[in-house]
Amino acid sequence: MRFRHPDGSTVHLAYCTNVHPAEDLDGVVEQLRLYCEPVRRRLGRDRLGIGLWLARDAARTLSADPAELRKLRTALDTRGLEVVTLNGFPYEGFGAQEVKYRVYKPDWTDPERLEHTTHLARLLAALLPDDIADGSVSTLPLAWRTPFDTERARAARRHLTTLAQRLDAIQELTGRSIRIGLEPEPGCTVETTGQAIEALTAPGGPPLDRIGVCLDTCHLATQFEDPHTATGALTAAGVPVVKAQLSAALHAEDPAQPGVREALAAFAEPRFLHQTRTRAPRAASTAPTTSTRRSRAGSVTPGPGGPTSTCRCTPRPSPRSPPPSRCWPTPSPGSSAGPPR
Repeated sequence: MRFRHPDGSTVHLAYCTNVHPAEDLDGVVEQLRLYCEPVRRRLGRDRLGIGLWLARDAARTLSADPAELRKLRTALDTRGLEVVTLNGFPYEGFGAQEVKYRVYKPDWTDPERLEHTTHLARLLAALLPDDIADGSVSTLPLAWRTPFDTERARAARRHLTTLAQRLDAIQELTGRSIRIGLEPEPGCTVETTGQAIEALTAPGGPPLDRIGVCLDTCHLATQFEDPHTATGALTAAGVPVVKAQLSAALHAEDPAQPGVREALAAFAEPRFLHQTRTRAPRAASTAPTTSTRRSRAGSVTPGPGGPTSTCRCTPRPSPRSPPPSRCWPTPSPGSSAGPPR
């Protein structure tokens, strides 16, 4: 859906499709019929924007065969849908029985991540509505934090700089401007907006007119970041927010209570990582300390000591009630998340 911002610009609100597993193009087209079009009709809108997830195989098919790309564009138009952004974080297998750390592979130290994201940028330039000239692709925040050394950081910066050059070429060829947003996430090399600023503005960093940040409100909440403070710091540093994902974190004010632990246990499942951060008591310092413990079930169990926020990723969705984004649980009262921008 499109909204008019007070400054006159257009704001796109899109429905994310990565909650619906689809590894190939046929599965993507089926998503449009089963989920996206029904959502549009339920909202009573003539057109609905979608944040499309294209797994590796689907992206390769579309890149190699112009006829398949036209088929997808026709399917979108027929069902009253438009693509304004792509989720380029998961590479493949996001609907597998166990995802966990595999969602971070390949990371930005691997040339395959560069090639995959380049494919996505070119495809988005071809899929954007005729009256829209700007698009965005979200991606992982460089890599999972271990192992990550100076040499790997140098390789990631080099690949992002190469990507920025390719994005310049795409705009010159198509007239469409595609920007990439690193999505800070707990446990990764870039966990917070402060670390994103550091990574993107360091010497040798990629051009900020092409590479910025994708803000996920679940991840902000899990890191106990205030959205207004975070966006203010990004603006002051000249780091653009190219995309925001509206999602929610679970919050437990007193995780030591048996009843709270019992409630959190209901969300334990073996497919995804469930990063948890605990704000520990502190004196002079204002920075939160964190602790993470993983249960046998693969979920994260908070330790005692202070309020806890947990980022819970999506299980396999019910066809009757598709969730709106990758991290979707309803926040409890007193959640550390600030209001979404």
